[in-house]
Amino acid sequence: MAALRKTFRINKKDFIHAGEASISVKNLLKSLHVDTKLIRCVSVCGYEGEMNVVMHGGEGILSVEIDREKVILEISDDGPGIENIDLAMQEGFSTATEEQREMGFGAGMGLPNMKRNSDHMTVESEKEKGTQIRMSFSMADEKGE
Repeated sequence: MAALRKTFRINKKDFIHAGEASISVKNLLKSLHVDTKLIRCVSVCGYEGEMNVVMHGGEGILSVEIDREKVILEISDDGPGIENIDLAMQEGFSTATEEQREMGFGAGMGLPNMKRNSDHMTVESEKEKGTQIRMSFSMADEKGE
């Protein structure tokens, strides 16, 4: 299979449409008959990343690239950036507003869940220039390799 790439726009503070990009990725993977465990991992990471952009970032993009060996998920935004990546990677750390917490968000599990559910993850962020997160997921497990 040649690499397939799709890109989805994420709008800041758009809680009404939040999650649509990750649902589209999930449905795409289902249509390609990808293993359900891998679909779950990619979906968790896509949703967590998408919600981070909606809550904290500026305008953003979620893109997925799929080939025989792997799935690559990239999420980027032009928001304020992550001030301290090491701190943000700690379970329970959150910069969510009180309003976001009242909506059920802000448990501080976004980045840790993304790291836990991906095979490899990198986070790059610069103050006032945004954040880029890249995650990879191997298809080897579903083939028994």
